Amino acid sequence: MPKEKSAGAIIFRIEKGEPVYLLLHYPSSKKAKREYWDLAKGHIEKGEEEKDTVFREVREETGLKDIKLFDGFREGIRYWFQFGGQKIAKTVAFYLAQTKQKKVTISHEHVGFQWLPYEQAKEKLTYQNAKQVLEKAHHFLSAKGV
Repeated sequence: MPKEKSAGAIIFRIEKGEPVYLLLHYPSSKKAKREYWDLAKGHIEKGEEEKDTVFREVREETGLKDIKLFDGFREGIRYWFQFGGQKIAKTVAFYLAQTKQKKVTISHEHVGFQWLPYEQAKEKLTYQNAKQVLEKAHHFLSAKGV
């Protein structure tokens, strides 16, 4: 079975003393039969480390250049999908990233975005594994007093 590796970020900023999370709206495509809401992520390119991919993908997908990764937070998810008649196993490493920028410039890969407080963000995310990663990130921030 072919394998894909990606890396991404749970991006947040502080608004009125609380974290708000950035969700991206992905359109339907050859890989996704319907549109969905998810976190920023992308393929790890040859020669890249996971964190290099995070910085590059966040910049490409959102225009955010000032992100700061939190030490001690890395969550991985695994799933599979069908593409071109093949079952593909995918792993994604997520890091927690803070920004002070509010302005987002989405890439051609997306049709929208939203900054949302935790409960609304968790409800809006399409996939259960993304909801679980967001939940872990939010609890991590709460434990840190953020």
